[in-house]
Amino acid sequence: MKVAVTGGAGYIGAFTVRALLEAGHEVRVLDDLSTGHREALAGLPLRFEQLDLCRDPLEPALDGVQAVVHFAGKALVPESVREPALYYRVNAVGSLRLLEAMHRVGARAIVFSSTCATYGVPDAVPIAEDHPQRPVTAYGSSKLSVEHMLRDVAHAWGFGAVALRYFNAAGAAADGSLGEDHDPETHLIPRILEAARTGTAVQIFGTDLPTRDGTCVRDYIHVDDLARAHRLALERAGDEGLGRFEAFNLGTGRGSTVREVIAAAREATGREIVAQPAPPRPGDPPALVADARRARERLGFEPEHDLDAIVRSAWAWHRSHPAGYASDNGAVGARAKAVGECERGG
Repeated sequence: MKVAVTGGAGYIGAFTVRALLEAGHEVRVLDDLSTGHREALAGLPLRFEQLDLCRDPLEPALDGVQAVVHFAGKALVPESVREPALYYRVNAVGSLRLLEAMHRVGARAIVFSSTCATYGVPDAVPIAEDHPQRPVTAYGSSKLSVEHMLRDVAHAWGFGAVALRYFNAAGAAADGSLGEDHDPETHLIPRILEAARTGTAVQIFGTDLPTRDGTCVRDYIHVDDLARAHRLALERAGDEGLGRFEAFNLGTGRGSTVREVIAAAREATGREIVAQPAPPRPGDPPALVADARRARERLGFEPEHDLDAIVRSAWAWHRSHPAGYASDNGAVGARAKAVGECERGG
């Protein structure tokens, strides 16, 4: 298929672009580079369009495209608590403009990067897809609003629409070419590994929560596994999925506490990592673990990496790329960013 990947220069997006190319798809990347990295796509046989989903005309970039994998959006939970309007503007309005443009050019299959944050504080763990969706942050609510759009346009326009509700993406490519490079970095594993690399302390947000050791429990899934799941979901949406909306959890079904992740990092790095207690962050549920049976049964998806493999791959990346992608060209420091009109509030 001819596939457009929005946010394809981002963390999960870049891995998915490679997975789609390896599967024989023709790929076009749409990214405003506000948080993505052009370097993550270097040397790949694809067409790149730098544009903003909230502001720019989208039809020219989507012309001839049959399907879309939609990553573009904002994804910082604390920021969404402080600036909810920004999240609705970027995540919801950008997605609506994308869906309308797809309809006009005749692209009928979409895979959407959703999140387990749509569930909010779960009634039970592990969480199945039919669990009530009661998000507690604007991040989760804005993503859920897009799921509602997808359900409606699948019925009205005959789209094949799949929402993939991620749990915690982590890890890096085995060959060291791709990894996690965020500014600011809020994800746990990169923060722990940065502490290991620099000898600084890592904060544990919440130490007396109702979990087995008092710290948050999360379901960590390797980004390579996520990329493979997107390929499987795309093929389902564009084949037997037309006129239907489906949602799948993407996780391993195994939860790890913050203290357990720190222990895995100490093993992988051979370094002592100092942990400092800190108050819980707003909007962080104590435990989020996937019931991943639906993805296994309907997509044929089975994660291949465990926590130790995730941490080892991430450590190799962070050790060889202390300045992220800038490490490859020596350009340590701030990188130029193209911030779209919608993020500036226009």
